[in-house]
Amino acid sequence: MDEHGKNNRKLKRYPPFLKNGSSGKPSSFPFVSRTFVPSVFTVMNMLCGYIAIVMAGQSNFATACWFIILAAFFDTVDGFIARITNGTSDFGFELDSLSDLVSFGAAPAYLAYKFGLEQLPAFSGIVVSSMVVIGSGLRLARFNISVIDYRKESFSGLPTPAQALTIAGFVLWMKADAFLPEKTMHIALGWLSTFLALLMVSKVNYDALPKPTVEAFRRNPFQMAFYVGAVFCVLLFQSKAFFLAMLLYILLGIVRSATLAYRQWQT
Repeated sequence: MDEHGKNNRKLKRYPPFLKNGSSGKPSSFPFVSRTFVPSVFTVMNMLCGYIAIVMAGQSNFATACWFIILAAFFDTVDGFIARITNGTSDFGFELDSLSDLVSFGAAPAYLAYKFGLEQLPAFSGIVVSSMVVIGSGLRLARFNISVIDYRKESFSGLPTPAQALTIAGFVLWMKADAFLPEKTMHIALGWLSTFLALLMVSKVNYDALPKPTVEAFRRNPFQMAFYVGAVFCVLLFQSKAFFLAMLLYILLGIVRSATLAYRQWQT
């Protein structure tokens, strides 16, 4: 589930109108609870993450990348389904965090390790890849305890799906067009993984991806135009544009946070 949908999950902490039913008890569809429907998509997220790990272990790196991307799709869809069915729950909140740790923590870390980090000297590859898992866990834990004060417009720290998609994009680009020599690629992947791990536990702010609605286009026309253009480039240029789009998203957050910090320091 996308992280900006999680703030509806801690039912006991939110006003009554955010609860599943007027009585405070979960409402139900015929035969199944409302929470069942979004939970199916959350489980699919976790399953895709596990399959990505298996594929990486078998050196099917491109397939592993696409399963991480598919996990991100289910991560977005389950939040949307939970909102439209009013199927939010504490169970769904916890399940979502566990799924994210598998799909966007363990899966990209193991993918990076098998694709190139294990070629680094001594235990460097294990250390670097473990930083991705630990950073993801810390990022998710920090989000979970601060969900009440969370603002939909931005995140504090790089979201775990963005980190996972960046690593997947890098691997896909290298598989499609080896733009770096093999020895250089291992080092570059190591630095990239370390950089992403640190960003997840940083205070750098990142925009939440806006919903493709008429209201979103009216409120943030330039931002929406940027995202639409990025999606178009990904569809046109595929793996190259995918990695570059994620890298641009990361750099924009750093530049904006640095600019804001400088202005605050000046005042």
